[in-house]
Amino acid sequence: MQKIIEKVVGQISTVLLGKEQQVKLALTCLFSKGHLLVEDLPGMGKTTLAHALAKTLGLSYNRVQFTSDLLPADILGVTVYDRTAGSFEFHPGPIFCQLLLADEINRTTPKTQSALLEAMEERQVTYDGETRKLPSPFFVIATQNPVTQAGTFPLPESQLDRFLMRIKLGYPDAAVERALFQGVDPRARLEAMSAAISPEDIASIQEAASKVHVSDAILDYLQRVVHFTRTQEEFAYGLSPRGALALLHCAKTWAFIEGHNHVLPEHVQIVMPSAIGHRLREKGGYDEVSGMALVEKILNTVDVIG
Repeated sequence: MQKIIEKVVGQISTVLLGKEQQVKLALTCLFSKGHLLVEDLPGMGKTTLAHALAKTLGLSYNRVQFTSDLLPADILGVTVYDRTAGSFEFHPGPIFCQLLLADEINRTTPKTQSALLEAMEERQVTYDGETRKLPSPFFVIATQNPVTQAGTFPLPESQLDRFLMRIKLGYPDAAVERALFQGVDPRARLEAMSAAISPEDIASIQEAASKVHVSDAILDYLQRVVHFTRTQEEFAYGLSPRGALALLHCAKTWAFIEGHNHVLPEHVQIVMPSAIGHRLREKGGYDEVSGMALVEKILNTVDVIG
């Protein structure tokens, strides 16, 4: 399976140049059966990452551009009366796919944002009293612009908590930027991409990653981290059990991607900013910077060995 994962990472990295770490984190999220929030400035490659993942993973793909006038029905679907049949017929919305790109999710209203909650948590959609299952795997990648930009509606904590991980792509390094200046267009390679993995392979990797061994020493470390967030005064609130489990699942999957059959402390530390940074807030703090500052404090304060 490691060779398959290396092929997937390599293929996506031909489009998203210089971002292998972020590609691995995105795959960690998928293989942990979670959903991914990508936050960055416009034009940083967020949409390209989602499209490249869909092509490489061989998943059915839909993109929804979130705007202030978007309605829940534009995502979930609508029921239309069929005069010939004399009955109502459900027309599925774009959410009925394996990989949904919710582009600029924080540019729509909280009512429309909340339309994703059931789908992300339970992999199903309830409409007009009828529940419809979503395809498997079902993976949401949402992009978000910084809340300091005009026309944004900050995601509430309940919505943020539905995302297993949050990552930033960041600016390209000098060599990649020079290549872009010289006319290299990585997005042109998207059309030539083919699936490097099957949905069955994804399910097998998800199962194998969930069985990665976690020692008592690592569990002790995780509990010290969780306890730290719940007892230190600068934290507005501590990690919930869901947040603690998110950190554990991500560490196990990262270990598997790196070819290990057990979790090491560095695996926990690598995924920690992405797994819990969006779940933490300083007292009196609001934006994501305060959450990442708290993660940095955890990494620098909590002992790996108790």
